[in-house]
Amino acid sequence: MLERNRCTLRPVTEDDLARLLEWRNSERIRLNMYSDHLISWEEHRAWFARLQESDTARTLLFAVDGRPLGVVNAVRIDRRNGTCYWGFYLGETDAPRGSGTAMGYLGLDYIFSELGLRKVIGEAFAFNEASIAFHRRLGFVQEGCFVRQVLKDGEYHDIISFSLFNDQWEAHKRHFTPFAPEEGTP
Repeated sequence: MLERNRCTLRPVTEDDLARLLEWRNSERIRLNMYSDHLISWEEHRAWFARLQESDTARTLLFAVDGRPLGVVNAVRIDRRNGTCYWGFYLGETDAPRGSGTAMGYLGLDYIFSELGLRKVIGEAFAFNEASIAFHRRLGFVQEGCFVRQVLKDGEYHDIISFSLFNDQWEAHKRHFTPFAPEEGTP
């Protein structure tokens, strides 16, 4: 288990762009994305420029001991209704055990506490069993299944839809933490 003080979540900066593009273009990551083409540097820079001006999207870099390991996205932020969609991935394949859960925990805390939203929506391909289990571990509830929703590799795939409300997250956190107890804590 990781110690909380080793884990950070911060906004993505221009200095992170090359690393993010490498991660995003890796086959392992693209396999589970709606948009799975190889992204050009120009397309990536344009995305970052839009992100800098956006009130409806946040992209955060997750690191352990200062080493960047993954990304949390909050997109389609709807302040009126208090909702957003989220996405995430560990870019590094040799991340310390528990990094993904720590990243998700910090991402949800950011969305609910910093952004002040009331509901997070997640989606996963039905074939992505790891993402489905991850959502459930973090307290998400399945809301539905969009049958044959997304075309990928010439075949339509089902999408599982999840939600997590702020009050559910607060209740879930009382008995769930991905972090090791701090020294001197029982």
